[in-house]
Amino acid sequence: MADTKPSLEQLQTMICRGPFNQWLNFTFLSADDNGIELKAAWREEWVVNPERRYTHGGILAAIVDVAADYAIAAKLGRPVPTIDIRVDYHKAAMPGDLTAKARIVRSGSQYSTAEAYIYDHEGALVASGRGTYFTAPPKSA
Repeated sequence: MADTKPSLEQLQTMICRGPFNQWLNFTFLSADDNGIELKAAWREEWVVNPERRYTHGGILAAIVDVAADYAIAAKLGRPVPTIDIRVDYHKAAMPGDLTAKARIVRSGSQYSTAEAYIYDHEGALVASGRGTYFTAPPKSA
């Protein structure tokens, strides 16, 4: 893997390129050799049950996936496709911003593994997961 480490501003620009990531309203908080930290700003549309008001598990899975991917992007200089992902739910995520912390578990020339942990606005762990990502260099056009 190349060591083309983008700046925090470059990572913020990268993560905001896609409409889905824009909708999740990500803000990069930090990126270093230990991993990344980002915030997903709360949206009312995340609620799956209006009476109980907890966040849909698909939203949490998406945040795990994006955070793990961008832990790799922070090292590689580009986001990469997801091959496989597993998510565990620890407690209901109630309304409020979520913070994701992610790190690379294994860096490979073809495949890499990263994990992410999502915390609610009170600091409680609400979900975690691990993904495998295709990190081979893109083919030239």
